Amino acid sequence: MSPDSPASRAPTDALGAPMPTPVVNATIAAQMAHRSIRAYTSEPVGEDTVATLLEVACHGATSSFQQQVTIIRVLDPSVREQIHLASGQPYVGGERGELFVLVVDLHRNALIRERAGAPVEPLERTALFLQGVEDTMIAAQNLVVAAESLGLGTTYLGSILGDAPRVIAALGLPTRTFPLVGLLVGHRAQEPQYKPRLPREITCAVDAYPELEAHLDALADYDASVAQYYDLRDASSRVDAFTEQMARALGGGAASQAPVLEVLRSQLLCLR
Repeated sequence: MSPDSPASRAPTDALGAPMPTPVVNATIAAQMAHRSIRAYTSEPVGEDTVATLLEVACHGATSSFQQQVTIIRVLDPSVREQIHLASGQPYVGGERGELFVLVVDLHRNALIRERAGAPVEPLERTALFLQGVEDTMIAAQNLVVAAESLGLGTTYLGSILGDAPRVIAALGLPTRTFPLVGLLVGHRAQEPQYKPRLPREITCAVDAYPELEAHLDALADYDASVAQYYDLRDASSRVDAFTEQMARALGGGAASQAPVLEVLRSQLLCLR
């Protein structure tokens, strides 16, 4: 195993390190070593790598073979600046890292149906939009896993929903499309700590929803781990346990407060 392989970067620290998996291979090691990377070097990703990542993304599972996703690679600095302004995140601006926007795309299938003389009404249903969301996030995760398996860093940009109309205008998106998420991919210029995840007994269950009340001790232990993680990451910043963050800050960000349903309906999506 080379020193730069994803598996060799798997965490060995106790704090925030993923639990060892009973079965492991190079792909699983890369997935378990995932961290959000928000700083990139000036080294380009390379055209062959970009082409490979896009091809892998498009080979994800798709609901009913509808393939309702379009991926836009942003190269124009003026367009990237608009995505930066929509996201409100400083690391989205500039030239470092490849920027992709993954779009839920019902427009293409609407055109196909119109050309065939078929009604477009089904594409106005919320169920069809949700199928497009599924396609889009599967494509995004395929791209992320492929990129990280190659030793690249990635971060999701859900923040672009903070100003979806700006993104729609910047990318020239037609009706029946919606910019669901952005992705930055590049050569990492930071090695952040591994953020601890909720215990599996809280997030996974068999046959029925897990009762949180039965796992309060595990949740308390997790709160302590999260507080320690933030304390070590930046001793000068506020340290909040997970439950305190959910109680205090949930729904407070720009993307969480954006009028998404209004934008969707203006795009002729989720009308019924």
